[in-house]
Amino acid sequence: MSKVLFLVTEDWYFCSHRLPLAVAAKKTGHEVIVATRITNHQEDIEQTGIRTINLRHMKRSSLNILRELTAFFELLLLFRKEKPDLVHMVALKPVIYGSLAARLLGVSCKVNALGGLGFIFSSKRALARFLRPIILTVFRFIFNDDRSRLILQNENDWSLVTNEAGVDCKNVRLIRSAGVNLDDYVQTELPDGTPIVILASRMLWDKGIDEFVTAANLLREQGISARFVLIGEPDNENPSSVPREQLHEWNDAGVIEWWGYRDNMPEVFSQANIVCLPSYYGEGVPKVLIEAMACARPIVTTDMPGCRDVIREEKNGILIKPKNAADLASALELLLNNPSLCQKMGREGRLIAEKDYSLAKVIEETLNVYQELLSQ
Repeated sequence: MSKVLFLVTEDWYFCSHRLPLAVAAKKTGHEVIVATRITNHQEDIEQTGIRTINLRHMKRSSLNILRELTAFFELLLLFRKEKPDLVHMVALKPVIYGSLAARLLGVSCKVNALGGLGFIFSSKRALARFLRPIILTVFRFIFNDDRSRLILQNENDWSLVTNEAGVDCKNVRLIRSAGVNLDDYVQTELPDGTPIVILASRMLWDKGIDEFVTAANLLREQGISARFVLIGEPDNENPSSVPREQLHEWNDAGVIEWWGYRDNMPEVFSQANIVCLPSYYGEGVPKVLIEAMACARPIVTTDMPGCRDVIREEKNGILIKPKNAADLASALELLLNNPSLCQKMGREGRLIAEKDYSLAKVIEETLNVYQELLSQ
């Protein structure tokens, strides 16, 4: 039996994006452990028979040198104690620190999953511009390893790491998204009454929150009747987080409705007529979009890497220009005025989700990567 160790910064993210994969790996005979920052989801993980280890020092937003060295040494001690056969690292900081620690301690098999390249590769801020060439150099070092595989979700990220970072293509695998459970996210009819437009994500400016609010105001000024709903919480460890006070202000003024965090997303999507994500963040393939497609909802999203990958233009949704509230308002107006088009796009989206983005397909492809490495 092989020991598989997942390394993820947050337990909530592990539950939403990787827990089904970990359970499947356990069912195939692997011993599975997850090392993550434990907050509210330890019981959810351990009830599946997966052991948890609390990471006390790794923090996504930290740039403090002493803290980062402490987090790295925490991983060295973890790997030395657990002696995993394969480490599956998820997101930028676990991938970089975990890969370096694994090399130092001789962990033979390394799976690196980047669900998008995030803030550093999407932002034009000075800090991001400074860090980008450093990260590309690190990529070249840690991913050019025959016992390592890098999993990416879209063609743009593939091109960036192979061309700009010089990573050998044979070490990269394209697995399009974390997958959607088609038994949980089921096709439902569009609701009657005042249509609801939903944006569900972390409350980050880079997810297009300001453009969504501006578009809602533009459409109201045109006399279009609809409800505009934000779902999600601010992320205080991301520099692009929308202040909670701003969200309350918009909600109280009736500009939009802010529903906060919801753990019943299939039910939420059943109340929606349209789902949008006007993101200009460094996305992989946004999970919320494929979940919405599985529920047969038309989607509106930006012509950005990851987001555009799920759109078959004029079939399941509409692509808009990034950072362009007027373009977003125009796309939403078209759909709000055409319920039959929403239904048609929703049905097509469900078919695409079934064909390309099922959780079963993603799990199978990922376990194949495990087998490829462990059999060497």
